[in-house]
Amino acid sequence: MSRNRTAKGIVLVPSLLLGGAFIATAVWVDGPAAANRGLALTLGGILMAAGLLAQLLPDPPSES
Repeated sequence: MSRNRTAKGIVLVPSLLLGGAFIATAVWVDGPAAANRGLALTLGGILMAAGLLAQLLPDPPSES
C-alpha cells in the first residue's frame, strides 16, 4: 500500500510544480511572447489536473 502512495506522490509533485510554472509564465510574460499565453495556460492546467487526478484514483484492493 505504501508503494502506491509513493507512486502517487511521484506523479503529484512534478506535475504540480511544472503546471504552476507554466501558469506563472503565462501570467508573467509580456510582449511578443504573449501570443503563447493560451498554450501555457492549457499545459499548466492539464499538468495540474493530471497530478490531482492521480491523487483521486482509488487504491486497488489489498490482497491478504
